[in-house]
Amino acid sequence: MKIKYIWMLFFGALFLSSCIREDYFGESEYANIKNIVVSNQSGNAIINNENALVVVEIPAGVDLSKIKIETLELSSFAKSDVNTGDFINLNEEVKINIISENGTSRQWTIKADVASATPQLDNYDLNLWYMTATNYEEPGESAANTIWGTRNRGTQLLNKLATKPINLSAGNRAAQMETLNNGPLGNIFGAPISAGSIFTGFFNPDKIDPVNPEAAIEFGTLFSGRPEKLQFKYNYEPGAVNKDKQGNVLAYGDACDIYAILEVHKDGVVKRLATAWFRGEDLQNQLIIKEVVFTYGPLDSSFPAYMKPKNNLYVDAAEAA
Repeated sequence: MKIKYIWMLFFGALFLSSCIREDYFGESEYANIKNIVVSNQSGNAIINNENALVVVEIPAGVDLSKIKIETLELSSFAKSDVNTGDFINLNEEVKINIISENGTSRQWTIKADVASATPQLDNYDLNLWYMTATNYEEPGESAANTIWGTRNRGTQLLNKLATKPINLSAGNRAAQMETLNNGPLGNIFGAPISAGSIFTGFFNPDKIDPVNPEAAIEFGTLFSGRPEKLQFKYNYEPGAVNKDKQGNVLAYGDACDIYAILEVHKDGVVKRLATAWFRGEDLQNQLIIKEVVFTYGPLDSSFPAYMKPKNNLYVDAAEAA
């Protein structure tokens, strides 16, 4: 089956479209594909405007003869002989013609890149980081080509960066996440601390709220597959005192959460397919490998409430086939 979204969030520890300006006066001459999503697609589509080429990654074992185009965004006022909802055969390269507003015709090629039977998330090792326009690093190849986000875009308003890259060895990097005291300025905004985090998804600048950084986070990335385990390396030092957003001392200790959730999004309804969740409260000085098994289907009473979906909806057996 197709798993439409996987999202991961690390505490304490999108679609790719080409960048091209289409500013013009009069009728547009552009006949480009700006965004495309097909059924069973894994990861980002690679769109090459210069060569009029689109490469979509499809997991091993998928029938390529009947792939549905789920999203197709073109240059303004352009038209195509293939549209959203159409089916294409990706056993071979597919040619489509796009006609611009002024009548210019351009032939595009769409081809499949069959992925491993065990696909990985883009930049899963967090070795790639790019410099933002405001001079701090974020995980990914570039702002236009990353599935990862942090809360830094919100907390930098308070001059705080709780998530940073660190060098473990030559060519081997990781994310360092801390919980920082925001000081007097943070208290003014009702945000006394900044908690480091990294997640799949992106930070929407139109929704930035210093008081509630999570309001701007849009979680998730396309993923196809049925992973058995979530594996990661981590070390962790809990805070001496655990406080809430108002600075009140809590009765329980500090902890880090590292988890991955598989969801199916269909007809506006979100259902949980699988859950892999680790919560660590103990000091872990050394970097170690941790594996967490995915649990498919409903979580019974042996699982804590924080691991369960808020809407209590799970994918049933027929949908999971």
